[in-house]
Amino acid sequence: MNWLRDVVAPKIKSFLGGTASNIEDNLWTKCPSCERMIYTKELEENLMVCGYCQHHFRLSAKARFESIFDDKKYEEIETIKVKDDPIKYKDTKKYIDRLKDARTKTGKTDAISIAKGTIGGKPAIVFIMDFSFMGGSMGLAVGKSIVKAAMTAIETNSALIGFTASGGARMQEGMLSLMQMPATVAAITQLKEAGLPYINVFTNPTTGGVLASFAILGDIHISEPNALIGFAGARVIEKTIKQTLPEGFQKAEFLKDHGLIDMIVNRQNLPTTLSSILDYTMKG
Repeated sequence: MNWLRDVVAPKIKSFLGGTASNIEDNLWTKCPSCERMIYTKELEENLMVCGYCQHHFRLSAKARFESIFDDKKYEEIETIKVKDDPIKYKDTKKYIDRLKDARTKTGKTDAISIAKGTIGGKPAIVFIMDFSFMGGSMGLAVGKSIVKAAMTAIETNSALIGFTASGGARMQEGMLSLMQMPATVAAITQLKEAGLPYINVFTNPTTGGVLASFAILGDIHISEPNALIGFAGARVIEKTIKQTLPEGFQKAEFLKDHGLIDMIVNRQNLPTTLSSILDYTMKG
């Protein structure tokens, strides 16, 4: 029996009456890793990291921006707006309806946010992908916004830092979504030719066309603990190569041991880590 859920929460609900119908959901969050009940406010103050097992929950773009920019000060950059449903896609549901649902759910126009500010006193452009918006999939809006972030970094002589969380290219935009792979690669190439650093921070999960394009081109690759990072699913790979894969081969820890990831950093330590990297890479 879970004491908090089965004993404490019902008593609080009974005391407060009808005003507490969602009190368990609001006050307590269950960790999917260690299964402990965590006081939600405490979890939020800890940047959505479980204090018992260090499981990293998903973090909103606003909270992430505030956690890494100096003094929580930053200026959001408008993302690129594109025509909705460019190929009139429909499966079990119209794409235009999926977009409306995602926008209502998240309050965002698409799966990316961009901001500028300083980290450790160094100018930085930061883009964050939102997995809650259609799995963080990359369509025209996301791809063009990443290009805009890279071009803004060049114009302002800033570092570019990306936080990736994605299921890959957005199938509802067909070939147009796949075209964002070379477009983002070209933008990152221009950034590097300008002598500016690109740091990619992998969050859970980063997969598909996002991994196969700009995400893997960082000068430095950082990952949050236990993040899933891979192109295709493990079962697909096993069926294709007809071999049993090592356990956890798509987890950040395995990939760090095999050279794809440079470092794994807990979320609370990320601002200091980024500051140190920028101090070294932005000396010129």
